[in-house]
Amino acid sequence: MSCRDELRNLASTLSVATQYTANDGTVVNVSDETLISIIGALGYELSADSSEKELAQLRARVEDAEATRPLPRCVVAREGDRHFFNVHVHDSAPADVRIMLEEGGEVRPRQEDNWTPPRSVDGQSWGEATFSTPADLPLGWHTLQLRSDGIDTQCHLVVTPASLSTTASLREQHRSGVMAQLYSVRSAESWGIGDFHDLGSLAEVLATHADADYVLVNPLHAAEPFPPVEDSPYLPTTRRFMNPIYLHIESIEEYQCLDEQTQAEIQQLAAPLKQLNHSGGLIDRNPIYATKLQVLRELYNTPRSAERERQFREYVEMEGQGLVDFSLWCAQQDIAADSDHTAEQGNHAAHEDPTEVAGFYAWLQWLCDCQLREAHRRALAAGMSIGIMADLAVGVHPGGADAHNLAEVLAPRASVGAPPDAYNQQGQDWSQPPWDPFKLAESGYAAWRDMLRTILRHSGGIRIDHILGLFRLWWIPRMQPPTEGTYVHFDYNALVGILALEAERAGAVVIGEDLGTFESWVQDVLAERGIMGTSILWFESEADGRGPRLPQHYRELCLTSVTTHDLPPTAGYLAGTHVRLRDELGLFSRSMEEENAEDLAWQNEVLERVRELGYFEGHSPIGDFRGAERGERGPLVELVAALHRYVAATPSLLTCTSLVDLVGDVAVQNQPGTTKEQYPNWCVPLKNAAGEPVLIEDLAEAEFFQTVAAAAAR
Repeated sequence: MSCRDELRNLASTLSVATQYTANDGTVVNVSDETLISIIGALGYELSADSSEKELAQLRARVEDAEATRPLPRCVVAREGDRHFFNVHVHDSAPADVRIMLEEGGEVRPRQEDNWTPPRSVDGQSWGEATFSTPADLPLGWHTLQLRSDGIDTQCHLVVTPASLSTTASLREQHRSGVMAQLYSVRSAESWGIGDFHDLGSLAEVLATHADADYVLVNPLHAAEPFPPVEDSPYLPTTRRFMNPIYLHIESIEEYQCLDEQTQAEIQQLAAPLKQLNHSGGLIDRNPIYATKLQVLRELYNTPRSAERERQFREYVEMEGQGLVDFSLWCAQQDIAADSDHTAEQGNHAAHEDPTEVAGFYAWLQWLCDCQLREAHRRALAAGMSIGIMADLAVGVHPGGADAHNLAEVLAPRASVGAPPDAYNQQGQDWSQPPWDPFKLAESGYAAWRDMLRTILRHSGGIRIDHILGLFRLWWIPRMQPPTEGTYVHFDYNALVGILALEAERAGAVVIGEDLGTFESWVQDVLAERGIMGTSILWFESEADGRGPRLPQHYRELCLTSVTTHDLPPTAGYLAGTHVRLRDELGLFSRSMEEENAEDLAWQNEVLERVRELGYFEGHSPIGDFRGAERGERGPLVELVAALHRYVAATPSLLTCTSLVDLVGDVAVQNQPGTTKEQYPNWCVPLKNAAGEPVLIEDLAEAEFFQTVAAAAAR
């Protein structure tokens, strides 16, 4: 066997792909250099000149470690199934295995036949035994215990739903909703950026005037604890906790208890920010957050009632060590920044006890929790059946709180991204450190569980960005181009199962963004568990390649929409904004003329299918869209409305309209694969087709809103 063969065997043992199928169908063999780097990121150091013998010895050590592991890292079973797992004890020693139930009580698993021969490791002979769980174990987080010949250990045994009951309930009545970027959605009283109070107001408008069952918002994850802060909601410092920039100051009880003069002084600080609501200029988070923090620090030092203090302490206890660690990390950043003479950013903690400063950041999280709960309550009270739907980003900032506090279950020497595809032909590097699949399992998936519980507490649903990452992630050796990456596989049964369990307990629906390069069976696994996929009108074609997908051929277990946040609004897409922008940014590997011609031809195929099936309500603006130029296809509102009628006619359990489509916005919110220096991603306020800012108070009376909302309603 050659060195190359041994390297590939080692990689496969560690769940690292040695080859993969690219977006165009070609099979790519991963380079030795990439494999060595990714194996190193998993904690196994190699060099380019490692010998065949050294590689074989390392693989043997990995296999020996598994053969001497008394219990699995974590056992994740499915409700109604007998789950088989292996234990390892000294050869011929008895294995006493018990299941301690979450709600109390004890159950014995059944031992099964296992004729695996003993394995000698460091002079000790180890045997393997197989057990199976009872099929009637209840859902929950149980404990598996093993005692044998000096071995006394335990691990989690998680029983997860066979399929989400929340998804089954949608079959009784299909639902529709609206997706919105909260920061961009402002009211007359916003402080220059959308906030939790605005979220509640938006939900009320959409429920009343658009018959919406939910509002899907961008990830609300926390950015840096003080300015300057990251603009992208998909590159947070933590995924578990929220961004206090969304706090609505006037809703905080301590603000309401201030005397009139103090309130007036705060409103004077807010006045310039409120003026920004009427501007179509880019959103600059830094001055907004700096002003809010200045006020929040004053409110934190305002005496709280005994009841408020009790509620705060209960919240801190409920969130536990995760909140303690996050708050302390924020405090340490605060103190370090103040020590570096950056007090102008609102930091006044240079000589304070970190624990005391951490109390402020824990308090901010409590306020976020309270205000999100109120927004969700308002959404449900207005008639929404699902309410607020959360969005979970793929990962976190490499220099953030989670990267520090969860370092033991991450692989910081790798970066998550995507291989080259039709939309970004150079691949993407999202800079986020991935979970280490082995260390995460060793921890019993605690960080994954705790994050889901916090996010789902005040949500009727959750969208998982790039849910394919629960199966495999594109790992890039840090500081290398995306083309030099490969896939690392995860225990999808565990990650998907725990997601289903926590969603079931929260009564939430789950949508997975399953776009991109993936293996076909992945969608079958998700559908079997009641996790819905994502379909975007522009990306859907018939299985035989004969034109756009017919409405009746769309998936049922799916959230279907015309567009997504990674594409321009439909008005901008029709105008070819995405083609021009990507050409300007140098993201194409072929000419702009070729890209534009291909894009326009496909758009016209879609519009012609919409026309043929009557979704222009009998008065199509032109007789045949094929061959038409972008400006020759009729009034914009008619095109957008017809596309949404088409989507509303699909059997998908959920359909979704982007808020930007309801107002005719054309501006791109995000251009994937670009930096702030290239394009102002996530900084564009909600505007109409004329480029004028649109406030929440204006929505219901806008003719464009009324037309498209009526078309999208189910």
